[in-house]
Amino acid sequence: MKPFNVFPYDSNVNFIRLRWVSLAIAALMALVSIGSIATKGFNFALDFTGGIGVELRYAKPVDVDFVRNKLESAGYSNPVVQNFGTGTELLIRLQSKEGQGQAGDATTSIAQDIKTLTSTPDNQATVLNSAVVSPQVGKDLALNGIWAVIFVVVGFLIYISFRFEKKFAIAAVATTMFVVLAVLGWFSIAGREFDLALLAGVLSVMGYSINDTIVVFDRVRENFRSMRFDAETILNKSINQTLSRTVITSFVAFLTVLALYLYGGSSLEGMAESQMIGIVIATLSSIFVACPLLTIGFLKVTKQDLMPKAKDEEALARRP
Repeated sequence: MKPFNVFPYDSNVNFIRLRWVSLAIAALMALVSIGSIATKGFNFALDFTGGIGVELRYAKPVDVDFVRNKLESAGYSNPVVQNFGTGTELLIRLQSKEGQGQAGDATTSIAQDIKTLTSTPDNQATVLNSAVVSPQVGKDLALNGIWAVIFVVVGFLIYISFRFEKKFAIAAVATTMFVVLAVLGWFSIAGREFDLALLAGVLSVMGYSINDTIVVFDRVRENFRSMRFDAETILNKSINQTLSRTVITSFVAFLTVLALYLYGGSSLEGMAESQMIGIVIATLSSIFVACPLLTIGFLKVTKQDLMPKAKDEEALARRP
């Protein structure tokens, strides 16, 4: 695979020398994200806040973007417009405008307003159904998402502690949580709509981040057993040796998600955006955060932490 290397296999960029700068930048990003989430919060979508659902049937197939633009220009912010059934039927979910209310006659009047706004002389709409949409489903799924995050974090800790060492597990989980926090912070600062698709994107970013970090840690473990250098040199060599693999894999993954962002439609835009941001930050953090964490404080790794088991010592001794 060497002909496909973006960087020479024996490159020797001193990433560990920059550890205090990179960790300081990561800490600053984390603090800004926490501050924005705590003070500004998120722009939650209808999945979490509830709203009004209206089902419409048209005489002819209708363009979803046309309907969405009409509603937004009329003052309905972030309407969710989806085809269901045939191409002539739409499901519209939105928040009522200020002063409209959401109960009883208000829901009916909003449905009639939507019908009028989205109808054209040659394609009239008929209201099939209108009702208040409860946010309960979204809350249940959000709670499941929180439990999923806890399950993943605990699973990461157990697996990496068993496969590598407890210090590696803590560093890997800390790096992954930083990536997730940075992605959430971006959506909080930008005020982008936070829906269940975006939540799914954030969860997928966790998996990508931990995978990227484990690849580097696996090379660290191999080098600790085969090289006779100090810990910082081995960590630095491990980053350099996996650098091409990290960049190439991330680039291909980014292109895939970019296509989803460009052509997946508005319903998948948030998820794709979270994955693109997550891939970039996860790639950088596997280089500038994960291994540098293993050089400071109680996480500082030594050769004794990765000494081979007794059954491996004889085989290790025979190595040149």
